[in-house]
Amino acid sequence: MVLISIFLFSCSNNVSAYPEPIGEKNDTLVEKTIEEPKTLCHNVVGFLNPKTQLNENYVLDRSIYNLKLDTVAQVKFWRNIMKLHEDSAIVNFANSRTVIQKISIKEWNLRSDSLKKQYRDSVRMSFNLDSTNRVLITTGKKFFYDFDKTSQNFHKGINCFVENGVDPWFAQAILLIESPNKLQKSNAGAYGSFQLMKDVARLFGLKVNKQMDERADFERSAYASSSLIKTVCIPKARKMLDSLNITGYSEQDLWFRLLVMHVYHAGSYNVQSALFTFKPTQGNMDLIYKLWQAQTARFKNASQNYSQLVLAAMLEMNERALLAKN
Repeated sequence: MVLISIFLFSCSNNVSAYPEPIGEKNDTLVEKTIEEPKTLCHNVVGFLNPKTQLNENYVLDRSIYNLKLDTVAQVKFWRNIMKLHEDSAIVNFANSRTVIQKISIKEWNLRSDSLKKQYRDSVRMSFNLDSTNRVLITTGKKFFYDFDKTSQNFHKGINCFVENGVDPWFAQAILLIESPNKLQKSNAGAYGSFQLMKDVARLFGLKVNKQMDERADFERSAYASSSLIKTVCIPKARKMLDSLNITGYSEQDLWFRLLVMHVYHAGSYNVQSALFTFKPTQGNMDLIYKLWQAQTARFKNASQNYSQLVLAAMLEMNERALLAKN
């Protein structure tokens, strides 16, 4: 484990009003107004990494603790999964992530389908629940969430986002959960540290063809990711809140940032469809909690889990980095 201690504030404020992209710029996509650099860096602390003896940037969002999100069942559940080896699993209820027990995957796989069904039925019966309550077997993901490895990219990712006038909170959140253990391609075709689809990468000037895939280039991928958030995800999140007559919020509110992350992952149309299943009237964490339960044809388990994973990963990283809550 890499031990990290707070050293000093070091986020770069050298952001121009019209930052030049690393790749080619499409003026129809890039907004000309950005937040003030001080605002962008307000959650960034400097720390001394004893392994490299370098002063590096780290996003420390204390609102997670102020809102007591470290006590929420879903977040606690995913923290356990992130620390659990892949040879084990946690039996849990899908809607609440209530933990039933930890089991061996090898032993579970030896059971017949009928025995698995009997087990799930017995779990529901013991809690006086009907068949609509899904019992899940969630395997450990410690192999995937390599926090020591992904943390090596925080400093560079934070600076790349700030240079493009985008809140570095998003850089660290994406790096923590999208591809933290290695450069890999998802089943859907997303690739790179920021898990970009081909069309998104090309939209922001990256070359993706048979000879070259610039999604593997960290800085170019960071530019495309931050541009997507700035020109698509945040404006779309604002627009869907406008359609619900939700006003008076700050874009630095944690719930708003989590909503933007849902847009980054599932797409604005799918997130809006999910929101309209319960039509929130206020912008707060309750909106996010209800989004965790909302379901549509294209907003299901993986989409519901996304911001839960963000919160769990941030808490795990804070603990590993030995950063104090206050």
